[in-house]
Amino acid sequence: MSRVGNKPVALPVGVGVAVKDGIVSVKGAKGELVRRLPSGVSLDLVERELFVRREDDSAPNRAKHGLVRALLSNMVVGVSAGFEKKLEIQGIGYKAEVKGSVLNLNLGYSHPVEFPFPNGVSVKVDGGTKLTVLGIDREAVGQAAAEIRAFRSPDSYKGKGVRYVGERVRLKAGKSQ
Repeated sequence: MSRVGNKPVALPVGVGVAVKDGIVSVKGAKGELVRRLPSGVSLDLVERELFVRREDDSAPNRAKHGLVRALLSNMVVGVSAGFEKKLEIQGIGYKAEVKGSVLNLNLGYSHPVEFPFPNGVSVKVDGGTKLTVLGIDREAVGQAAAEIRAFRSPDSYKGKGVRYVGERVRLKAGKSQ
């Protein structure tokens, strides 16, 4: 029995949901997100709460039940408040800047790294070393942040590179003499 799937998704004021032909559309102040519902799962709207129902108790439908509820919850939060991921750059000479819809990163390579923003995602840079990835789609924001981090993940000896804010990097001792 899915504990996540049984919880209702509360719809804040200003957020509307429409379901048509297996496609759910969530519209709010920040924008609109659209997703196809998998087979075996349906939605019920009761007094500003969205309930996810499954057709039967088969294993695939039980697996989809909690997943669809979590995805819908993320869609509702995204169109009402939005999502953000914070990154920080550590290392001498490492910096970032935004030019139009492209993030330029200097990460110690012989060339600057250019990262064009995906659709629906924006990046803000504070002080050259603090990055904030913003958007309404949680998957797109997380994927963009992971791709930026992958350009130069933190080094295990000096800790230089791109990391999430609050991420702890265990440093190795290095050579002993």
